[in-house]
Amino acid sequence: MSSENIIILLIAILAAVGAFVDIEYVPLGLVLLGLVAGFMNPSTDMAERTGMLLVALALPIVANQLDAIPVAGTYLNTFCDGVAGGVAGMYLANFAIALYGRIKPA
Repeated sequence: MSSENIIILLIAILAAVGAFVDIEYVPLGLVLLGLVAGFMNPSTDMAERTGMLLVALALPIVANQLDAIPVAGTYLNTFCDGVAGGVAGMYLANFAIALYGRIKPA
């Protein structure tokens, strides 16, 4: 199992824990894990980076509709919000690397 897969698994586990237990710094941990995953495995493909941005922006909006499910909706919404936080960290790391790559050659 590669280090990227381990970090993504940690993001999913932390998002699941954050859905059931109200821990204060879980969102910060998700973004930091996303940053680590993004810096360890930068994406050079513009379409992949755009996909990460769309997931980070659209997943919480779509997940808000899950609150309509009577018992599990709130937990699913919180889990999806956590995953979106991890993906946002990955996008920020990839954006920083791409920006640095454009500035450095000049």
